Formats: sequence, structure tokens, C-alpha cells
Amino acid sequence: MGVGIILLIILGVIIVFVIGIYNALIQLRNRCENAWAQVDVQLRRRYDLIPNLVETVKGYAKHERELFQKVTEARASAINAGTVKEQGQAENMLSGTLKSLFAVAENYPELKANQNFMMLQEELAGTEGKIAYARQFYNDMAMKFNTKQQVFPANIIAGTFNFSEREYFEIEEAEAKEPVKVEF
Repeated sequence: MGVGIILLIILGVIIVFVIGIYNALIQLRNRCENAWAQVDVQLRRRYDLIPNLVETVKGYAKHERELFQKVTEARASAINAGTVKEQGQAENMLSGTLKSLFAVAENYPELKANQNFMMLQEELAGTEGKIAYARQFYNDMAMKFNTKQQVFPANIIAGTFNFSEREYFEIEEAEAKEPVKVEF
């Protein structure tokens, strides 16, 4: 009878241990989803600012039609991205077109002095900072979640319950560091 009780206690400890690891994985998965939702909120804010910015610049730089089209297409591509990897690629493209838009604005002193343009530029810059912070937080949560799934014995439980790793939201460093090329 003593052996039966010991086996029940061991089984109980194992069950509690498995439940603890499972719950920790669920918490980290939910934190990743919440962190991605925060990234999405900031990206949506950015997408909402872009049409206003384009319209303001259009009034001054009417002959830059091709650039406006590229910004609009890049914005649409970013809005419609499905996966974290696709979102990262679309955001790289959008950032490049926005850099070009601001470079063009440099050639129009009256535009640079326009209060509406300055406000939009400042708001977009603030949003870019929020996006960077939200992206960093998401990547931190993804790293914790992925690490938790990879370590023993959580890897056994993660595999049993079909937990999958999260992709990182990355910016291509080469594109981010290149200077903007403006051609007229």
C-alpha cells in the first residue's frame, strides 16, 4: 500500500509539472499575440498618416506622380501582408518609399515650411519610434516563447500540444542603412 501512495504522489507531481509548463507556454503564446497586436496598432496608425502626407506633398510636387504611386502601392502591400515575414518585407518597401518622399520634400522649401506637412512629418516620426519599440517588444516575446518551447522538458510538452515557434519581425539591415537615392 505504501508503494501505491508513493506512485500516486509521483504521478500527481508529474501532472502538476506538466500543467505548469503547459500554462507557461499558453501565457507566452498570448503575450506574443498581444505584442503583435500592439505592432499592428502602430502600423495601422502609420498607414492612416501616409495618405494625408502624400496629399500634402502632392499639392507642391505635382510632377512626382510615380513616387506617389509607389508610396500608395507599398502602403497597400503592407496593409495586406499576411505573415510576420511578409509584413517585414512590406514594411521595408514602405520605409524606402517614405524616405524617397521626404527626400523629394527637401527640394520644396515652401512645403518644408507648411505647418500641416511639418505636423504630419513629426507625427509620422513619433509613430516610427512607437513601431520600433513595439517590434522590439514583440521580438522579445517571440524569443521567450521560442526558447521556452526548445528547452527540456518543455520541448516535449510543446511538441505534444503542437505549439509552433513565432517568426521574428525583422527589418533588412542593408536596406535600412542605405542612403535614399533621389532621381529627377
